[in-house]
Amino acid sequence: MGRPGDSVKRGGSPGQLVARSPFEVEVNLKAKLALLPGDGIGVEVVREAVRVLDAVAAQFGHTFEYAERLIGGSSIDAYGTALTDETLADCRASDGVLLGAVGGPKWDDPQARVRPEQGILALRKGLQVFANLRPVRAHPALADASPLRPEKLVGVDLIVVRELTGGLYFGQPKKREFVNGRERAVDTLEYWDFEVQRILELAFRLAQDRRRKVTSVDKANILESSRLWRQMAMRLAAEHENLQLEHMLVDTAAMRLVANPAGFDVIVTENMFGDILTDEAAVLAGSMGLLPSASLGDGGPGLYEPIHGSAPDIAGRGIANPLGTILSAALLLRYSLRLTTEAAAIEQAVDRAIQAGCRTADLGGALTTAQMTDEVLARLRG
Repeated sequence: MGRPGDSVKRGGSPGQLVARSPFEVEVNLKAKLALLPGDGIGVEVVREAVRVLDAVAAQFGHTFEYAERLIGGSSIDAYGTALTDETLADCRASDGVLLGAVGGPKWDDPQARVRPEQGILALRKGLQVFANLRPVRAHPALADASPLRPEKLVGVDLIVVRELTGGLYFGQPKKREFVNGRERAVDTLEYWDFEVQRILELAFRLAQDRRRKVTSVDKANILESSRLWRQMAMRLAAEHENLQLEHMLVDTAAMRLVANPAGFDVIVTENMFGDILTDEAAVLAGSMGLLPSASLGDGGPGLYEPIHGSAPDIAGRGIANPLGTILSAALLLRYSLRLTTEAAAIEQAVDRAIQAGCRTADLGGALTTAQMTDEVLARLRG
């Protein structure tokens, strides 16, 4: 199946998002979505997100066709690799990719040649998604679920823009070797100017529609790559005089996320720093199970996934929180299909369910995964 019809407003880079007019009615949009449930609770939460997508399709007159494929440990078991060429091709041919989670004790041997996480890295590279967007909003009804004092959470509404395809995770050389009887490991932190520029430009564009404040996180007092990063941020800031830019060392940013999280609007940073900071930021919302993410590039399908892992300790028990995946599906509608009304409908239904006291075990409640989805669906249709 090709791309959705011409009635879908596309175009521009990530952050240059084209919303539909409220007077337009988008009907009978046909889209092909790739599903990669992966391992552990990924299978359970993706199933629930599909239930919500199906409800949206029925309610708004769309058709979503799904192609479910393996990734991570399940793909290793079936094919000996964490991501097959055929699966990547199917993802590239889709209009959006919804991912669950990968990994688990079964594949957790550090000496293993093939690891589940290689599937995600290969997928990001293959889809050419260079920007990971992770919105974090503290819901007032969940203030008691966070380890921070409730007053620290007032007004917390931020988005972390993480560079996704450079840095230590992809730099070369990357190796282990024996030298003079000693074992040595090498990882390379490498960034090109164009990689830094495009992620910074995206952060600045996103800030235009928010509170117009960008925090660029680096380690410029130590790292040469961070000095390049900071210089380019300063150069771009001169072209956006209506925005406020602040520079912050990563260790300071980690402290501020706990001490004054409401002071952040848009945080932009490199790959490893972003990986760490976004997991820290998850506690602001009360649970990692609540948070979605979107990985975007200059073209092609985006990649959408909750930020939690495969949680093997609760896999198969039917108690995982599906909201992060459901909200990731909403981001898919917003960024890849430009269905902003439908995305907002899902997000509002989730908010209303939380406000009504609906809780899974991670939030101190007793609802099962499917029951939590039922509560969202009831408010979506209502």
